[in-house]
Amino acid sequence: MAPMGIRLSPLGVAVFCLLGVGVIYHLYAGVLSSRFAALRQKRTVDLRELLALSIEAAVQGGREVKRIRVEDTLEERSKGKTKEGASEKLTLGDLNSHRKMYYLIKNTYPYLQVNSEEHDNSDGEATVWTRNIPSEILNKIPEGKLVPAESVTVWIDPLDATQEYTENLRKYVTTMVCVAVDGDPVLGVIHKPFTGFTAWGMVGGAANVNRRDSYSANNPKVIVSRSHAGKVQSFVQQAFGNNTEILPAGGAGYKVLALLDVSDEEYEKADMYIHVTYIKKWDICAGNAILKALGGHMTTLKGEDIDYSGSEKNTGGLLASIDIDHKALVNRLPPWDESKY
Repeated sequence: MAPMGIRLSPLGVAVFCLLGVGVIYHLYAGVLSSRFAALRQKRTVDLRELLALSIEAAVQGGREVKRIRVEDTLEERSKGKTKEGASEKLTLGDLNSHRKMYYLIKNTYPYLQVNSEEHDNSDGEATVWTRNIPSEILNKIPEGKLVPAESVTVWIDPLDATQEYTENLRKYVTTMVCVAVDGDPVLGVIHKPFTGFTAWGMVGGAANVNRRDSYSANNPKVIVSRSHAGKVQSFVQQAFGNNTEILPAGGAGYKVLALLDVSDEEYEKADMYIHVTYIKKWDICAGNAILKALGGHMTTLKGEDIDYSGSEKNTGGLLASIDIDHKALVNRLPPWDESKY
């Protein structure tokens, strides 16, 4: 008698094959996932290149800001009210500058976290950076510095001092870019659209602006916000006396430049910058990085470093100084209570 053959059930074969495919897929998916994760972890960016890109972004945004102001096509409207009850302005200058700046950076480094003051629903810009690094940067910073891409947060302010922009107070207006690594501000760019001047600084690298020859802590000139002042005058007078000279000015970028030796136009020459109301990180990050690159400081009013990762909110006020004992200044300030200011 011939031996009986083994008959395989078609259903059993199918089940067996599916199980095999599942096992293989699981194994390879795990391998591929690990490899992709490794690639993401190894992705780096060069801070020197990112500085050059940030300058180009600020300049391109600034061209739009200037063009729209000169053509008087602002299309001004309100985004709502600030905590102090002032109208928060929005113009076509803000939006067009945002598109130029945001998409230039995002198209060049699509994997970076980029936070902008403005948002829109347009299809964006197709521009990509040429990767040309200006000779000034190459001369001052001979070598690049690589950092993990996942540690980088970019903050852009497409138009700082919008209130003053609508009032045609052009000297206060800036466009700004800041790069933070693990929350620390390391690159700052402040561009003046109406003079064409650009201030920049890289912590541990170089800067194209300098501190002034002297500053006074005993009889200081204190620069403060003209449109978001809150109770800053009484706060400053409690710290430094009723005769303290207070300089109201627009734009956080401008107020930082007023602490430095800058010659593109006339600035109030302040010894320190104090702000007591709510302010957002895209307003202050670039100035913080430039001051830090020059050995200066920008902290909350309690003397705490500001973390430029996560939320855009800074609710602790700010104190900025350079070539003055910053801790001693903090100790002279009245006890800080956000609810009072």
